[in-house]
Amino acid sequence: MDAGFEAHLRVGEETFDRRDAALLRAVAEHGSLNAAASALGRSYSRAHARIGDLEDAAGPLVERERGGSEGGGSRLTDDARELLAQFERLQAALEGTATTERLVLDGRVTERDGDLATVETAAGTVRALALTDADSVQVSFRSDAVTLHDPESAPEGAETSARNRFVGEVVGVEDGDGTALVRIDVGASDPLAVRVTETSLDALGLKPGKPVVASFKATATRATAAPGVADEE
Repeated sequence: MDAGFEAHLRVGEETFDRRDAALLRAVAEHGSLNAAASALGRSYSRAHARIGDLEDAAGPLVERERGGSEGGGSRLTDDARELLAQFERLQAALEGTATTERLVLDGRVTERDGDLATVETAAGTVRALALTDADSVQVSFRSDAVTLHDPESAPEGAETSARNRFVGEVVGVEDGDGTALVRIDVGASDPLAVRVTETSLDALGLKPGKPVVASFKATATRATAAPGVADEE
């Protein structure tokens, strides 16, 4: 779906957009600005300069560690995570207007590894990019970020970068123009909505009662503070 909009935030004299958000997420995922730029197909010098421009407007966003036994690296600051959270909230609001579906799960952080958090939810354990220091969180991900598999051929978690996995059962299918919205009971209060092509719908035999495995990447999943919870508990 192309809703004809692009979310952006004004940060001082700078405009923070999806490319900037992608750069910060890549730093969180790869642990260094150089690796982040490489993963995004951007030059290190331009990525470094862009971070510098944003930091001039918003304050420190990337903490750099030099040397050491592991060669140093980078991680996001609290200000960077809050900036990403603001951008995600804006983008989610705009996407809601465009009817892109998103599942939101209440959960509690049980472990942190840099900018990634392990969250226990009613549907199971979820790994997510943490945009908050709070332990009581909501994790969310878009319907088009999820891949469906037949349980007999689904790859194991260690065999794919999509480490988040839910086992569920199809409870509804809404046909569209070339795509379909499949709703899956994964044990949460609301069904998981997944957008698939008609080809995938037929190949997987997706219909009510069909067992499936849903997988999605941690970096496509956001953990934000639960409503009414301060960022620092």
